[in-house]
Amino acid sequence: MQCVILAGGLGTRMQSVSDLTPKTLLPVAGRPFAAWQLGWLADAGVDGVVYCIGHLGHQVREVVGDGSRWGLDVAYVDEGADLRGTAGALALAAEQGVLDERFLVLYGDSWLQVDPGEVFRASQRSGLPALMTVFENHNRWDRSNVIYAKGMVTRYEKGLDPVPTEMAWIDYGLSVLALDLVLERVPSGAHQDLAPLLSALAAEGRLAGYVADERFYEVDSPEGLAELDALIGSRPVSTSPAVQPAVQPAVQEGRP
Repeated sequence: MQCVILAGGLGTRMQSVSDLTPKTLLPVAGRPFAAWQLGWLADAGVDGVVYCIGHLGHQVREVVGDGSRWGLDVAYVDEGADLRGTAGALALAAEQGVLDERFLVLYGDSWLQVDPGEVFRASQRSGLPALMTVFENHNRWDRSNVIYAKGMVTRYEKGLDPVPTEMAWIDYGLSVLALDLVLERVPSGAHQDLAPLLSALAAEGRLAGYVADERFYEVDSPEGLAELDALIGSRPVSTSPAVQPAVQPAVQEGRP
């Protein structure tokens, strides 16, 4: 299994700290957040990771390296200053030939309580080109954006106000895509996000759904970071090398 981690954004809601450190490297319970994500993926059987980096991406390379301390093979796709959006980043990865025929897609600031291996296998069983994990949200943790029924995402629309009553679910933050889909639907050099593509697939009846039972966490705001730090910090300390990075991010060093 391969997972693409989208970690190239500017982190505008965390600007006071993300000007110095990418969100994916912010310290959570004493470790860079990326270390927790990579340990979670490795424990689920993922063996390959592609980091799509941009803003302060050199720091991600320094901390994560080749991924060997987690038992992972890590590659990098660097957008530099020309940030292409989430779909554009995947198109660049496809151009560089680093994507498997089917792969997980994860945001670099999301902590999810679901088994990515089960999500991947559900995507394979569906026979469809894309799968989205969903959570029954009812506007609790963020504005709901998904209509889900019988294993399918039938509608996906972000930013609706008011949110339709039947739109009780939310995009959980972990998807599975087929490489052919990216090659066919995202033009080379495109600057675009995944949301319009996923919305179109839902309308076409080509977007499978997988239900997550526990809420998501994100390090995309000071409140979210504190909440996740408390959650993970309350757990027993692991001695696994999968969560013991040798290098800490340069939060205080102020490297450009």
